[in-house]
Amino acid sequence: MKVYRLDPVGILDDLKLGDEEDRRPGPREVAIRIRATSLNYRDLKVATGAYERSAIKPRLIPLSDGAGEVVEAGPGVTRVKVGDRVAAIFVQRWLAGRIDPAYASSALGGPSDGVLAERIVLSEEGVVSIPTHLTFEEAATLPCAAVTAWHALFARGKLAAGETVLTLGTGGVSLFAVQFARMAGARVIVTSGSEEKIARLKAMGITDVVNYRATPDWERAVMDLTGGQGADHVVELGGAGTFRKSLLALRVGGRLYAIGNLAGEAQINPQMILAKRANVHGIQVGSREM
Repeated sequence: MKVYRLDPVGILDDLKLGDEEDRRPGPREVAIRIRATSLNYRDLKVATGAYERSAIKPRLIPLSDGAGEVVEAGPGVTRVKVGDRVAAIFVQRWLAGRIDPAYASSALGGPSDGVLAERIVLSEEGVVSIPTHLTFEEAATLPCAAVTAWHALFARGKLAAGETVLTLGTGGVSLFAVQFARMAGARVIVTSGSEEKIARLKAMGITDVVNYRATPDWERAVMDLTGGQGADHVVELGGAGTFRKSLLALRVGGRLYAIGNLAGEAQINPQMILAKRANVHGIQVGSREM
């Protein structure tokens, strides 16, 4: 089979394509012919050495998100069968309930081998069936970004119709959050620094968009758009560099989901969280159940 490996990890130019023997599935494992993969920001960090290197093994097969069809099933497999269309879950051992720190080693694309290969072998517990209306390409975008957005807004946030969701930027998690929020009947406010992306958001029907380059005090713009109340939910994807502004844009008693780490560093005053009576949730993808 054809397979890509990072050799060494952390140098994108050393992503190598090679030929390897097909691995056969063991008990309760399935072999999957990969038909589509998608790229997340995390994958780029792993490939360029920006991710914690101690958590990444040598000659890693990169990428976390992929979809394909089961081509071989090992002894005792009952959840899926040969020919089924499936997608891999990100944290292979996180099936339901609260995450255990021990599960972290099973994350695809680092520390565990990912999906950038013609054929991979996973536990039958680490895959989910793809609905018939989704293509392989569509399904391959869901395991990380979509599950993260769902985890935040619904598993944690219990988003309700009529509430306001602020999401930062136009990355995968943000765009899924936008779509989920609209489907739930919530109002959506989005920040972006690109007029081209703002135009595309408006073409999607998003009217409340704030250009953070043209409006550096975008948190004030959010307060103005909400009549001084702030957003009920903030999908915080910027990290330390935007966390303070996100808190300021949050309504009293609202929920802030800390997901990304894209923008700089900053010191956070816990008094701000107390003053807002904020519910702050750290979100990292989600379980198979989600």
